[in-house]
Amino acid sequence: MTLVDMNASLGRIDGGVGISLDSPNVVISAEKSSELLISGESVLRERMELAAKAILPKGEGISINIEEDMFPHIGLGSGTQAALSAAAAVNELYGLGMSVRELAIKVGRGGTSGIGVASFETGGFIIDAGHKFSLKGSFSPSSVSKSDPAPILFREDFPDWNIVLAIPDTQGAHDKQEVDMFQQYCPVPLTDVRELSHLILMNMMPAILEKNIQAFGYSLNHIQKLGFKKCEVDLQLQVVKDVITRMQDSGAAGAGMSSFGPAVYGIVENREDATYIMEDVQELLDNTIGGNVMLTKANNTGAEIKEV
Repeated sequence: MTLVDMNASLGRIDGGVGISLDSPNVVISAEKSSELLISGESVLRERMELAAKAILPKGEGISINIEEDMFPHIGLGSGTQAALSAAAAVNELYGLGMSVRELAIKVGRGGTSGIGVASFETGGFIIDAGHKFSLKGSFSPSSVSKSDPAPILFREDFPDWNIVLAIPDTQGAHDKQEVDMFQQYCPVPLTDVRELSHLILMNMMPAILEKNIQAFGYSLNHIQKLGFKKCEVDLQLQVVKDVITRMQDSGAAGAGMSSFGPAVYGIVENREDATYIMEDVQELLDNTIGGNVMLTKANNTGAEIKEV
């Protein structure tokens, strides 16, 4: 949903607020093997291969089949989920007994936002504490950060609200472009960080506890205009901004862009309104750059591991 403090004047940096989604997701099957094998059509194969290699005991292997995957660089944390899925498969098959946090450190995920790691572990609505700026040393994305995953400040089941998810047919910032954005736009104004922190503490968190969708939606809409999130939104194609506005105007309690985008999500109380918004946004995408709209809910359990 948003990073919290990209100013760092109090000595901490990052911090994140996020929701775990039930879909789309990553689904793999795995078994022990004499070598490391990754099968299945997916752009996430390299991520899984590197993660599995980082966890595998010396001389051992694993065969992973990618049954379902997510598009990369759309703001839904596919890289973290792919890496942790492969790492968790190795951990389970070889009985290594490592925690999700330990796996994340091994595969180098969670160096900026801790939301993806915590989503894999527990699901739900999550707020993390960020990192000490003296240790991280720079404003930078997870892809180049060596920091450990941030500690979790708050975790609560997300209410049973409908989530309309729109994925425009484009990609968000990644690699060098993402690094350059952090360097160019940080630090953000301290006044924005203060307003955002107030909004999260005194409106968004109570809204989750009280299941108040209107208060939560107000926070979500306002977040798009503050701090680093405002920078992320401002740099998008106009159609992505139009999708946010269309969801807000079509009846969503609140709407916003996920991470660096272009994925946009709207929180909706009833199914009928969600269906109308989906059709409206799909028409907008069909008439512009294309893309897909789907209906999902929150995941309040984290990743599921089954023995078959």
